[in-house]
Order: sequence, then structure tokens, then C-alpha cells
Amino acid sequence: MIRIVGAGLAGCEAAYFLGTHGAEVELIDMKPLKFSPAHSSAALCELVCSNSLKSDDIYGNACGLLKEEMRRLGSVTMAAAERSRVPAGGALAVDREKFSSLVTGALRSLKSVHVCAEEVKELPEEGIVATGPLTADGLAESIARRYGGGLHFFDASAPIVAADSVDLSKTFTQDRYGKGGGDYLNCPLTEEEYGKFVYELVHAERAELHEFEKGEIFEGCMPVEVMASRGKDTLRFGTFKPVGLTLPDGARPYAVLQLRKENEAGTSYNLVGCQTNLKFGEQKRVFSLIPALKDAEFLRYGVMHRNTYLQSPDVLNADFSAKDAPRLFFAGQMTGVEGYVESAASGLLAGVHLWRKLGGKDSIVPPAETVLGALSRYIAAPNRDFQPMNANYGVLAEGFGEIRDKKEKRRRLAERSLERIERWKAELGL
Repeated sequence: MIRIVGAGLAGCEAAYFLGTHGAEVELIDMKPLKFSPAHSSAALCELVCSNSLKSDDIYGNACGLLKEEMRRLGSVTMAAAERSRVPAGGALAVDREKFSSLVTGALRSLKSVHVCAEEVKELPEEGIVATGPLTADGLAESIARRYGGGLHFFDASAPIVAADSVDLSKTFTQDRYGKGGGDYLNCPLTEEEYGKFVYELVHAERAELHEFEKGEIFEGCMPVEVMASRGKDTLRFGTFKPVGLTLPDGARPYAVLQLRKENEAGTSYNLVGCQTNLKFGEQKRVFSLIPALKDAEFLRYGVMHRNTYLQSPDVLNADFSAKDAPRLFFAGQMTGVEGYVESAASGLLAGVHLWRKLGGKDSIVPPAETVLGALSRYIAAPNRDFQPMNANYGVLAEGFGEIRDKKEKRRRLAERSLERIERWKAELGL
């Protein structure tokens, strides 16, 4: 019986792959006996910070390419995402409850996968540990004793508002650069409105962090108030940028907050890019300064989470196995991959590699020309300044020579990646 500790995206991917490839699996999660500070649902594979799985553009975005690589390996999360997707322009966004329900159903339908509610407090000698960035204290301490404690970074989730509380007369529907089918609701601000919003955002009271939580904030999940503190126009060149959007009268707005559907029914909206650590009352006060949100009902306030990850280059091999225990694997954000899709991908890979070892075969890491292979090598390559990494073209092996046209270069990288994934699958006998 293979034990997988943690039933988030990574653990569920690993369990599904192993369960559909002849292995008996015990998938262990402490829910519903105990919940982390960020989790509230008893279902498996709960999404916490966002409902977006980022771009779905296979030929123009590295995360979109990663998703296609995963689909070709039979990813359970990518299948569930397709069935629970909600309109989001060129991104893959999902109805979170439906997504979680679909993954939970897929796993519970497998006779070879046994779901168990238990808090594991000691690091096992073999299996897969995928307990995520909010690993409970007992197991976290066990991991720290063996591997030195790892590092910390922080991410923050954005507020969600009720759709019927948004003043639609102060919005316009349009996707940036005309991509998508009008999936974003845009909340424009004048120069004066934007200036007041930024001032209040920067000076608002933030939730106090515990001493153990004080540390670096990962750039990819930077709280909006921290970004705003870097300069008045920082948000206008980032989250609130007006580029690619036009008002109904044809003019370009000074700044724009975009709202994205949070669920399939469209009854709630996520404030795109507004991850925050402000106190709840301050969130309502400050975000209500945006004209369209003047009377908004906040269904969920943003919160900041402590995230923990291993110093993976010292601890893990490129197949996600521990250097001191070849049948003990780690998966998910604790390995130093960052993002929902990247986390799920690492779980899928851990499942594939453990399946190989169960059959008495050596691991074969995906080719460096694939996003799966590039991320695998990133977490294991010597790096004194190791930090979490998203899927991006910078980690992919190139080898084409100089290609000036960025779109053409990315298209060729994607075509090569998918060809190499198919070749790798054949080598593994999948």
C-alpha cells in the first residue's frame, strides 16, 4: 500500500496516477478532523487563493504549455478544470467547488484508492509527502529535524464580492486586447480616484504577522498594498494597467481594476491581482473607494498565508525523491514549484516516478525541453539562492539559435515540448 500524505492538488494527482496504474493507494489528509488556517472545505483538492489556473494558451504561455503536457499524461486536475471552467478570457479559471467535487469524485470512484482522515505527525520512510505550504506543525517539525527546516515565503489571496452588489453603471465589459468573450468586468478610475485609492491603500492598517511569519514575500503573490507602496504609478503599470482597454466612449481609462467571475453561476467576482494582508475592515473601506465597489458586499476578505518550502537542491533529486531515501517523494509547493498548476504537475511526476520504482525500474526525468522537465531540473539544480519558481520560458532548454520573432520562438518551443512529451511517454510505456 502506497501512502500519500496530503490531498491537495499534488497529492490527488499522484494518487490518481498510481491508482489508475495498478497500485494500491492510501490517500491521507487531516481534513475534516483538522483544518489549516486557509482551508474550510472537507472536499479533496481544495483551491484556496484563486480560481484561476492561469493562461490556457499552449503556444504563447509556458503555464498553458505545462497544462497541455499534463493533459497528455492523463492529469485528473486538468480534466476536472475543463469540466468546471468559467469564462476568463484567455485564462483557465474554474468554479472552485465544482472543481474540487469532480476531483474528489474521480478519486473515490477508484477501488484502488482509499481516502483516510488522519493527521500524520512523523515523516514516513517511503511514499509521497504532499502536505503543501501550510503543513501542520507536527509533520513540519519532523521534516525540519531531518532536512534543516527549509525556508518561508508568503502569499495572499484576493477579496471576493457579490456580483449583484457591484454598480454596473460604473463598469464596462471587455477583455484586455480583445481576447476572450467579454469575461472581465472592468472598474475604471479617474486620476483623482486612483490617487485617493492608492494613498488609502498604502496607509491602511495591515493584519499583524506572527514573529515566525516575518520574512520574504514571493514576488508572484505580492500583496497589492506592498506593490502600491513602491510608487504611486506602480499599480498602473501592473494590476491596474489600462493598456488594451477602452471606455465605451473610446477613451483609455486612467486606471482599471478588473473583476473576474469566481464561480460558474457568475454570482461572485474576484478582485484580480488584489491579494492583500489588510485588516478586514480596512479592506472594505479601501476597496469601496473604487466607484463600482462603493456598495459592494464582500463575500470573502483577502488573507495572507505562511508558505513553507524545502531547500530542495540540497534535499531532492530531479525526480522529486529524497536524496537520502529513494522511495520517499515530495510534491507540491513545498518542493519549490509555485502555483496551482505547477504544484499539481509535481504530484503527477512524483506518481509517475514512484510507479516506475515500484516496478523495479529507474526514474526517467522528462526532457529538459519540456516544462515538466525544466521544473524538475530547477528544483534539484545547485542554487544558493533557491526560491519558488513558476512555469516560464526562462527555465526551458532552447537550442534553436537566435529567433527574433517572440511568437514564432514560443510556437516552436511548444511544438518541440509536446513532441518530446510524447516520446517520453513512449519510453515509459504509458
